[in-house]
Amino acid sequence: MKNKKFILISIGIIIIAGLYFMLRGETVTMELICADVKHGDFEVSVYTSGELEAKYSENIQGPSRLRQVGVHNAQIAELVPEGTVVKTGDWVATLDRTDISNRILDRETELERLETSFTQTQLDTTMDLRNARNELINLQFNYEEAKITLEQSQYEPPAAIRQAEINLEKAGRAYDQAVHNYELRRQQAEARMTEVSAQLNQVRRRYQEMVAVMEEFEIFAPRDGMVIYRRNWDGSRFGVGSQINAWDNTVATLPDFSVMMSRTYVNEIDISKIKVNQPAEVIVDAFPDRKFTGYVTEVANIGEQRPNQDARVFEVKIQLNESDTIMRPAMTTKNTIVTHVERDVLFIPIEGIHVNDTITYVFRVVNNRPVRQQVRTGIRNDNQIIIREGLEEGDRIYLTVPQNPEEIRLVTL
Repeated sequence: MKNKKFILISIGIIIIAGLYFMLRGETVTMELICADVKHGDFEVSVYTSGELEAKYSENIQGPSRLRQVGVHNAQIAELVPEGTVVKTGDWVATLDRTDISNRILDRETELERLETSFTQTQLDTTMDLRNARNELINLQFNYEEAKITLEQSQYEPPAAIRQAEINLEKAGRAYDQAVHNYELRRQQAEARMTEVSAQLNQVRRRYQEMVAVMEEFEIFAPRDGMVIYRRNWDGSRFGVGSQINAWDNTVATLPDFSVMMSRTYVNEIDISKIKVNQPAEVIVDAFPDRKFTGYVTEVANIGEQRPNQDARVFEVKIQLNESDTIMRPAMTTKNTIVTHVERDVLFIPIEGIHVNDTITYVFRVVNNRPVRQQVRTGIRNDNQIIIREGLEEGDRIYLTVPQNPEEIRLVTL
């Protein structure tokens, strides 16, 4: 019984000793990561993703007179593939002619009706004036006959002479009235012909305009270049099936690759940091080994809701200082916008900063042992923080927390 108890106690001691030496070994071998206090220029940056676009481009436009002919929208029926290199005058796109063709047919019908009406009015007017002229001639003859009758009645009784005079006066008045009426009827005829002619010319002009506009539904390149599809407000491509309208008739663009921009969107938290002319670095995702410099040229004043994003964002444009043949519109980019620079300052990794109540401190390396050193900090970026007081250039700090940190001596400022 005693031997069994002795064996159990021995096993327990061995287990406890093993655990002790195991834990002691781990403690001894635990590696503390260190970092140097650096001196130099400290940058605060905003990181965004963007998309390349040309600063200058020429629009390939559809018909400019759609509104004049009553067509408000026109659908793109055919369009060359994006990226196609075209020469001046090369075919680019064709618009659906269904709507304007129907309108032209309506105008043709109206034009035929008005041409018939014009001809009928012309014939009616001609016959009406011819009858009026014949009536005028007959009245003139009546007047001449009344005049002769009066001359022949000089030797007749006074009553007969008076009757002849009255007949002559009536004939003269009838003739004068007929002359006046003829002039009025002629003026009315001219007015009717002018009205019908104006209507006919108006419809004919509209018809000719529609025919001319329909010819513009075949769209050609205004100059040499690479065809790039335009983008809708939500970023989707403007291609076959999309519609142009009378107010915005751009079908595609021909960009100038000599000056490129990166269009990006900054969240509402960081937008207050972004200012025009701030320097930036741009990396094209397709060529991560190429870096380009640039600067902010535009910052939107009003935020917008982008697809698949909950927070509002603000559009920012970055102009690149360099150009390269690898750049193409719509290539994605990674942008670093430098929003603030502190010259000649000390800074360390953020991981080295610790806070206890109101005291900010680091674990400074002194003779290979940690000392809690109180520090006064400045601004920070995503990875580092400025040290205003408490450390010097060349000092080293621990990034990992040593054992029993509360027992380590604290050096205050």
